[in-house]
Amino acid sequence: MPFQQRHHHRGVPTPKRALLATVSARQGRFATRFGSPDHADSPFLSKPRAAPAGDKYLLGVGKADITGPVVEINFAGYANTDQVGSGVRQRIYARSFIIGEVGTTNRFVYVILDTQSGDTAVRNGILEGVKALGAGYSMYGQPNVAITGTHSHSGPGGWFNYLLPQVTSLGFDRQGYQAIVDGAVLSIKRAHESLQEGYLDFGTTRVTDANLNRSPYAYLANPEAERAQYTDDVDKTLTLLRFQRASDGKNIGVLTWFPVHPTSMLGNNTHVTGDNKGLAAYLFEQSVKGNSQAAEGFVAGFSQANVGDTTPNVLGAYCDDGSGQMCDFQTSTCADGKSQSCHGRGPQFQKLDLGVSSCYEIASRQFSGARELYDNFATKSTPVAGPTVRSFHYFNDMQYYKFPLANGTIVQTCPAALGYSFAAGTSDWPGAFDFTQGDEGAPNNPLWQVVSGLLRVPSAEQKACHGPKPILLDVGEMSVPYAWSANIVDVQTFRVGQFLIIVSPSEASTMAGRRWRNAVKAAASDLTSGREPFVILGGPANTYAHYVTTPEEYAVQRYEGASTLYGQWELPAYINLTLRGLPYLAPSAAGSPPPGPSPPDNREKSLSFITGVVLDATPIGKSFGQVVTQPQGAYSRGAVVSVTFVGANPRNNLRLEGTFAAVERLGGDGKSWTQVLSDEDWRLVYSWKRTNFVLGYSEVTITWETGELDAAGTYRVRYYGDSKPLIGNIKAFTGTSNSFTLA
Repeated sequence: MPFQQRHHHRGVPTPKRALLATVSARQGRFATRFGSPDHADSPFLSKPRAAPAGDKYLLGVGKADITGPVVEINFAGYANTDQVGSGVRQRIYARSFIIGEVGTTNRFVYVILDTQSGDTAVRNGILEGVKALGAGYSMYGQPNVAITGTHSHSGPGGWFNYLLPQVTSLGFDRQGYQAIVDGAVLSIKRAHESLQEGYLDFGTTRVTDANLNRSPYAYLANPEAERAQYTDDVDKTLTLLRFQRASDGKNIGVLTWFPVHPTSMLGNNTHVTGDNKGLAAYLFEQSVKGNSQAAEGFVAGFSQANVGDTTPNVLGAYCDDGSGQMCDFQTSTCADGKSQSCHGRGPQFQKLDLGVSSCYEIASRQFSGARELYDNFATKSTPVAGPTVRSFHYFNDMQYYKFPLANGTIVQTCPAALGYSFAAGTSDWPGAFDFTQGDEGAPNNPLWQVVSGLLRVPSAEQKACHGPKPILLDVGEMSVPYAWSANIVDVQTFRVGQFLIIVSPSEASTMAGRRWRNAVKAAASDLTSGREPFVILGGPANTYAHYVTTPEEYAVQRYEGASTLYGQWELPAYINLTLRGLPYLAPSAAGSPPPGPSPPDNREKSLSFITGVVLDATPIGKSFGQVVTQPQGAYSRGAVVSVTFVGANPRNNLRLEGTFAAVERLGGDGKSWTQVLSDEDWRLVYSWKRTNFVLGYSEVTITWETGELDAAGTYRVRYYGDSKPLIGNIKAFTGTSNSFTLA
């Protein structure tokens, strides 16, 4: 079936999508993927640990809902104008982790958003929101708050600071922006309120089948001697940092890093999700509920690492043109010389369900690796030791930033620009027209030179600076009506004991991340009191600055190199800037480096052509929440339950910390109903469809994908909506289906 037709198929869900069924089925898989654990008969009972050997820290975790408008807003990530929200498969969240020194105000906050990235506008709003919480939060600010994104490609856009990423969403969406800001602030507040003394330890494991390199041609451009130091062309290591409170030894959360693009959900998916990262976090949090070793309110963060050239489409990239051939190794094109038919295949690609099944599989592989490691921390962890908690942050203007390389040669970065291969997209979702990857020369079609020149013709100096990149969009030198892309980036690093976190504004390629980490590790050895530094990289964070590749990968000009904004010396510049700040992580250090030039704040000047909700109405004789299609009277487990209601636009009320949809089960007394699923849960899908634009009619379909281990019983489906009249106030309503049995 041609790929373009796949959006007509939701696919039939498999029973293993039920969480408990999946957990049960995966017990045997631990042994084959990670080695046989000594707890295989009970893999989810975390073993008590001996008295921690590390230092005490102040630890807090928090989580809050950031689900913005789930309909009528373009998604962020693929830049596909057709990818406009039509509902929600799973709510998205902010997860915050605070680490502090005991007895001082030295601390840092690492926030993970289920969004495409962190960005300047959102970070500014969060910092303002935290400040507004009062004097008790004065220790959190510019130097020590990192706003990272999981890099999900299936959440609403419209919240970026710069014009270029606003284009496909028709500008800035205040409602979605505020949902992210308010939820992130609430997650930080909850983390702060939960602060207690506790211990940190960390461990690593290999997850071999959850990522692949989507640009191996570019990776091979790196020196052979350097490549020989590594087994794989993507990092297969998952790092887990565990938070354990001292009062009762219970674990309050985990923070993990593993590099894989959240592009399991395809570019024609229109249901909001956190993709494989958000789902992995959900699976982990669900798995510890009721566990005696986990505290109530346990938070699991699944953060990105050097994600740039990774893909979850682990079966490889194939031409979807009937040939069955793999895409061209260098250019990711097919027989017609174009990239549109080249698509990566996830582990369940044959199910034609917009990536739902593959997303679940990749999420489960990350979750399984993290959970197996977590359950064996008694023997596989290293305590975080050394009482020091430090951070630094400053801004740097990347326009013609000059610095020396290791050999003394003076080089410079450039104002931001994107190459022709940027427009080619990737095998995760190809671009349009006839752009191809690996296009380091003239474009295939000279028309595009004219089109790009209509926006701004780059100067000879800019062209020379970016060489060998041919410039398609000279975004760093375009400021009308306001800045198109970031030239000023955040430079930030955190330290607790011997554990260091580089906070990257760009998506680092595999080898770029390795070089960056290795340089920091070598330079940090004098800071960690004889303990070997452990360095990880997280992002994309704070200000989204597209990609960073090695100079060798940049020369190849595949998608990642063409998306490296500041020229071929961007990675050495990032390393140089990070090393400049390392002295501020010393135990005796106080204060922060000079703040540098502030980036522009475009929130109040951003354009928006996003129309609001005008009217919700019902057909004659019907009412909001009325059931249009009732469920059947009985279902077998593994079946799909579907109910359709007379609906209203969910943009009227985002129902943050609530739900649009629920499944309720009848109690043993035959009278009381208990909610067992909400739209937090992967298996309950909320879909909204406008049936008459002029009259304001719409319908909502709620789908429950039942599983083998769902309890037998009597159930019903509920819909929570809010309607907007042409004149008057928005009004809440509820719809309830007939009851049905599940056996």
